[in-house]
Amino acid sequence: MASRVESDEDGDNKGSMWDLDQKLDQPMDEEAGRLKNMYREKKFSAVLLLRLAFQSLGVVYGDLGTSPLYVFYNTFPHGVKDPEDVIGALSLIIYSLTLVPLLKYVFVVLRANDNGQGGTFALYSLLCRHAKIKTIPNQHRTDEELTTYSRSTFQEKSFAAKTKRWLEEQATRRSAILILVLVGTCMVIGDGILTPAISVLSAAGGIKVNKPHMSNGVVVLVAVVILVGFFSMQHYGTDRVSWLFAPIVLLWFLLIGGIGIFNIWKHGSSVLKAFSPVYIYRYFKRGGQEGWTSLGGIMLSITGTEALFADLAHFPVSAVQLAFTLIVFPCLLLAYSGQAAYLMNNLDHSQDVFYRSIPDRIYWPVFVVATAAAIVASQATITATFSIIKQALAHGCFPRVKVVYTSKTFLGQIYIPDINWILMILCISVTAGFENQNQIGNAYGTAVVIVMLVTTFLMIMIMILVWRCHWILVLIFTGLSLIVECTYFSSVLFKIDQGGWVPLVIAGAFLVIMYVWHYGTVKRYEFEMHSKVSMAWILGLGPSLGLVRVPGIGLVYTELASGVPHIFSHFITNLPAIHSVVVFVCVKYLPVYTVPEEERFLVKRIGPKNFRMFRCVARYGYKDLHKKDESFEKKLFDNLFMFVRLESMMEGCSDSDEYSLCGQKTVQSMDGMLSNNGNTRTASSNMDISVSSLDSIEPAKSPPHVKSSGQTSSQTEVDELEFLNNNRDAGVVHILGNTVVRARRDSRFYKKIAVDYIYAFLRKICRENSVIFNVPHESLLNVGQIFYV
Repeated sequence: MASRVESDEDGDNKGSMWDLDQKLDQPMDEEAGRLKNMYREKKFSAVLLLRLAFQSLGVVYGDLGTSPLYVFYNTFPHGVKDPEDVIGALSLIIYSLTLVPLLKYVFVVLRANDNGQGGTFALYSLLCRHAKIKTIPNQHRTDEELTTYSRSTFQEKSFAAKTKRWLEEQATRRSAILILVLVGTCMVIGDGILTPAISVLSAAGGIKVNKPHMSNGVVVLVAVVILVGFFSMQHYGTDRVSWLFAPIVLLWFLLIGGIGIFNIWKHGSSVLKAFSPVYIYRYFKRGGQEGWTSLGGIMLSITGTEALFADLAHFPVSAVQLAFTLIVFPCLLLAYSGQAAYLMNNLDHSQDVFYRSIPDRIYWPVFVVATAAAIVASQATITATFSIIKQALAHGCFPRVKVVYTSKTFLGQIYIPDINWILMILCISVTAGFENQNQIGNAYGTAVVIVMLVTTFLMIMIMILVWRCHWILVLIFTGLSLIVECTYFSSVLFKIDQGGWVPLVIAGAFLVIMYVWHYGTVKRYEFEMHSKVSMAWILGLGPSLGLVRVPGIGLVYTELASGVPHIFSHFITNLPAIHSVVVFVCVKYLPVYTVPEEERFLVKRIGPKNFRMFRCVARYGYKDLHKKDESFEKKLFDNLFMFVRLESMMEGCSDSDEYSLCGQKTVQSMDGMLSNNGNTRTASSNMDISVSSLDSIEPAKSPPHVKSSGQTSSQTEVDELEFLNNNRDAGVVHILGNTVVRARRDSRFYKKIAVDYIYAFLRKICRENSVIFNVPHESLLNVGQIFYV
């Protein structure tokens, strides 16, 4: 087992840090990381690639595939006046599908995945590893040694390095990037509300086509019943029924493609001239402002593209690309072309062109498949919503909510009960509250185009910092993307009052919640950083800490990865006793998709050995989950005991080259800290470092007798392990800090509202840390303190 001795970056660490990652050696780790990163780019066999492409249909393309249900209705809500308008609209659909899903997303954006993870927060995590733009500065340099922490290096004078420095210079720029990510996240949540509403309502509308005398209210009622059943089944997860998703979606694509071919054959192939972009120019020239505003309906043909990126996790990029180019893209083109051919001969059927273009013999089978496909599309969007909220949780941008595993096989399949019921209420309200699909379509289009704009801006930074593309390529990508998306955005602005306000209100509410929660989280972390206890004060108390040391182990939870938190001084100031062993536990999330179990824990000693104080840092990625069991505490103590054994082994090899090397590394790291940071540290900090340095190299002063030294270290190890075990048996108490944040009296009114009311309310209704860590109530001790911002 390899171990690394590291010094604490900020000088508050009074011992050496041991990364207990249970690896064989560093070259093997680098090779494993390299192979891991190559996994998704390796060449699959043809059969395996086709199988993965088939499976990706059900998870990735459900939302995009159900767009033919409602595109022409939202494009021509008042009917078609001229057959040439149908050709122009079809031409716009063809080139929108080509430029956005095919060229931009499938062949460019999908390659910006974070080890297979997609979505706005995955892009943000990728950027955080290449530039110091994370607003919570809780990273340690040992975090960069994780096998999943991949990043590129820059040349000092390169454009990427200049961009990196520009982003890092001011906090306002880092905050602007975070707000941009939060806006995209909120719009994805809006998609999670609007996709089930429009998809299920459009599918249920097929009943009215076959039964013309049926009222609109019956269709809405059927859609609401389906939605209630759909959201009520979410807690079972998709694992049990996911094997049905791919066949349903494949059958759906084959049906709409086949119906498209039938309509082109029956109603004429003149619609195929829409492949000429000339008809786009004629469409706008003839339609004027009305033609421009109709872009909001045409844009619905590319909805689901962002969900395509967010749901990438379980499939290699090549499989997703293959499924789109071989199945999705051709079938969608045939479906829209067939509907256009039918519509040219039936101009007054624009409101239900999809169902009216179906041959009578297969009408009801297609209706059943359409309803099933709408449910699959809704499931894909809900899954993406759960995933992106989980990522926001890991970045400290969302209140703590309950996250449940729904699959023992795939850890990425999760269920968030609170969010599920909120989405259901909002989705039913939208479905029942709007008069027609057109208003829901306007709302849907607004959400989708804003998500696409956010992705474009993040991709610009990815291309510069991560891919290090030439500025000409960045300019071409930016120009093409913004021309298309800003055109669509300008069209949806005309429909703000016709339903487009809905996603803005929903996103605005979630944005306030997420930003206020993140602001409170940052301020709490800054308070702990600035008020942490100096080691000089701890050392001045002596081994007993000026108190009675009672049997047992005290686990003090803190957000600090280094230093002694203020709640500890608050605790020992107000109580006359403390446990014989104190372990400061920090659980932190890193901008990586996962942290391997063998690399999760960092353990180090604080102060001299007779103080019996340790720190354990548990690191998680944004896809990792805390399981509600006792494994966390067990693993924590296993790593603590392993640290004691390794520390004793290092002391026992004072005459060996191995220890000499380790000792040199420790001294060099300490010397580097003193030379780099000595001008900015206080006298007490320098004294702390000297104590730490002496403590780290003290075994080197022992006489060169290997046997006696080994026997002494072995005896010390046994004594300390026995001491730890006895105290563990005596009882473990979990000490959690309850920091209450309040706004100062002289603060502005909006800050008082945000901190004293919104943040306080969110803290009150969110899950407690004790529940997340599965702390028994009889072993819990809360330490309260008030902090004014």
